[in-house]
Amino acid sequence: MIAFLGLGRMGVPMARRLVDAGHKVTVWNRTPRDVPGAATARTAAEAVAGAGLVVTMLRDPQAVEEVLASAVPQAGSVVVEMSTIGPDAVARLRALLPAEVGLVDAPVLGSVGPAAAGTLAVLAGGTDADLARCRDVLGVFGRVLEMGPPGAGAAAKLAVMSAVVPAQVLVAESLAYADAMGVGRATLLEVLAATPLGALAERLRPAALDEPPPAGYTLALALKDLRLAAHGTQTIAAAAERRLAEAVAAGLGDGDLTAVVRSPALRAPEAGARDEAGARDEAGAQDEAGTRSGPAATGGAGTGAGTGAVRLNPASVPPPAGAYSHAVRAGGLLFVSGQAALDAGGAVVGEGDAVRQSEVVFDYLERILADQGCSFGDVVNIRTYLTDMGDLPAYGAVRRRRMPGEPPSSTTVEVPRLFRPGLLLEVDVVAALPG
Repeated sequence: MIAFLGLGRMGVPMARRLVDAGHKVTVWNRTPRDVPGAATARTAAEAVAGAGLVVTMLRDPQAVEEVLASAVPQAGSVVVEMSTIGPDAVARLRALLPAEVGLVDAPVLGSVGPAAAGTLAVLAGGTDADLARCRDVLGVFGRVLEMGPPGAGAAAKLAVMSAVVPAQVLVAESLAYADAMGVGRATLLEVLAATPLGALAERLRPAALDEPPPAGYTLALALKDLRLAAHGTQTIAAAAERRLAEAVAAGLGDGDLTAVVRSPALRAPEAGARDEAGARDEAGAQDEAGTRSGPAATGGAGTGAGTGAVRLNPASVPPPAGAYSHAVRAGGLLFVSGQAALDAGGAVVGEGDAVRQSEVVFDYLERILADQGCSFGDVVNIRTYLTDMGDLPAYGAVRRRRMPGEPPSSTTVEVPRLFRPGLLLEVDVVAALPG
């Protein structure tokens, strides 16, 4: 029996492939969902009970680790991890699972259509013994490419995405440049069709021409994958990550990756001042009213008091819940006020759930940073207030995932309460402004 955990866009058609191939399948999803021909379990633990093969197709490393920690597969079974979580998370899974449980990392290349048709590329990593036990099942999903030892499949997937995603961001930037220069997107797409970038240009065509885009690989997932792949050699991928973060902050995260074409950050400034070489003035010129213009001031409403400080309240986050601004830009730094899990009406989001509140807080921080051209990589200091230090592990897991790499300077303190009952944490940051 096969347990299939995770019924998102990719999980549903993949589970159906297993059923159609004649396998006995039990499915589970956090939000209950059925697959015709498969048994539906109420919990992940119920799904894996008695399963010889456990397939996970979940959103991110945290989700995979949480599910498999709560639903330990039986001795002698094999876990086939098919999400995109990276080799470090695969190593953590190996340490989490009992030694008697095998582990194969087998992320896939392809979207919903190939998943339904069984034409995905499966990048498999694992020991020879573990691969032998799941090779035939993996073949149901498409072509199986055995990449090497445990973790090799996960690493290969991130390497591929580190090329494919930035390439699409590059085409999006080229389309924005064509707009600014009066060439027109349709014209540039025709030119690109005759180049090695033709296939990518064709994929971006619907979004670029305001037609219905494909519904496959979301922009938010693409951002997640680039963050997982973050490496010191990846300067181009790092720049693409910032572009995706800007698009997510603008509310485009649930759309296909091609929605990056519509990111407000790619629009040319209306009064784009140019220097003698004709390049854009990235620093922003001082206008007649004494306020700054240019990329560093776009997006949020800002006010100054004649001191060089600019107060900011981006529309991408709920309005301040009191007498303060969400951020202040001054002296090359961006000071972001403490963010808490409150919705636009001031109600607490995720009451009693430290993980959910942490995610909301980091979403708000990311949007405010992106409004000023920053990302979490520009943060120089982070300060966290917790009402219970027992929530530190849950908060820390979210923070490490959202802020990978070397951490900034940090302070974490426990407080008896926050300004709104039900809030478990508040986080403020200071970031260095680009340039």
